[in-house]
Amino acid sequence: MINNVVLVGRLTRDPELRYTNSNVANVTFTLAVNRNFTNQQGQREADFINVVIWRKSAEVLAQYAKKGTLLGVTGRIQTRNYENQQGQRVYVTEVVADNFQLLESRKTSEQRMSNQSFDNEQGSQVNSFPSSFEQANKNSSLSGFSNNEASANPFGEASIDISDDDLPF
Repeated sequence: MINNVVLVGRLTRDPELRYTNSNVANVTFTLAVNRNFTNQQGQREADFINVVIWRKSAEVLAQYAKKGTLLGVTGRIQTRNYENQQGQRVYVTEVVADNFQLLESRKTSEQRMSNQSFDNEQGSQVNSFPSSFEQANKNSSLSGFSNNEASANPFGEASIDISDDDLPF
């Protein structure tokens, strides 16, 4: 059987780190994932998907990710149920994340957050989640570098000039 999930979206709020009674770290969060098509008004809609991540990954996520962070998640879908205080059976479907990847540089994330706060101070209403995936990524690529940084060598070393004749295939 196969149960694999890959998601790319933005956090809807700051992650909250919690610990179980046996001191195991976990973070639950909601990821806003844009759909690949537009509605009749020409706007993209988003799905809000509940995700949980455990142990060291949860601690790292809580430390580095904030509301609006572009995040890639791999994991599996899990269902569970419990009885609430009113005696009703509640069913929950969520993604249990195995791994995550921050998909924008810290610089890009900080610029986006400062632009949002500047726009809010000016009195204009800002949508935290851009209406399209392209808008969400106009200053970043999936490699985690901004467009200007992607062309530069991230390790600060001299670039290597290789011709097609030098390649073994």
